[in-house]
Amino acid sequence: MLHVGLTGNIASGKTAVAARLAALGARVLDADTFAREAVAPRTPGLAAVAARFGPGVIAADGSLDRAALGRLVFRDAAARADLERIIHPEVAARRAAALADARRDGIAIAVSDVPLLYETGLDRECDLVVVVDAPERVRLERLVRVRGLPEDDARAVMAAQGDPVAKRARADLVIDNDGTLADLDARVRTAWDTITARARRP
Repeated sequence: MLHVGLTGNIASGKTAVAARLAALGARVLDADTFAREAVAPRTPGLAAVAARFGPGVIAADGSLDRAALGRLVFRDAAARADLERIIHPEVAARRAAALADARRDGIAIAVSDVPLLYETGLDRECDLVVVVDAPERVRLERLVRVRGLPEDDARAVMAAQGDPVAKRARADLVIDNDGTLADLDARVRTAWDTITARARRP
């Protein structure tokens, strides 16, 4: 099985690329899904988050208030590190189980969709790394216009992430998402051709 790492900074279009790779035949393992599962209501992960950050990050229905938590961690590197220490082991366990399932099922290409792929050293576990990127101004516009974030919050989220230039330099493949959806489709298909060729190697 070829294990592909997929990463990219917020609003780069990584999720859109992951969906297209899944449609082309890859099994996508989504770290964001694993992270949501790790802090679902009544889980040890959510209890640990509440203990560290206080009741203000818990919504009235007992779920995690992601907006409230985000306001705390994206402007405070120490708080963000504390959150990562709680979440990352849970996510890692779920990803490992999903990879084992993919191998058992005979999947040819598994894609680990991980926002912090390089930051957590998970690129070393991958056979090939794909970085999705878009110019900073484009990503900022998407966060403000499409996701409805205040510009200051959007800039804080972007500043908390790794340098996209450095990520591009380390990638095996880069998919630029600065054009139309048709452009993105074509670029993903080109990347898929490279990925499948690599998967066919002995």
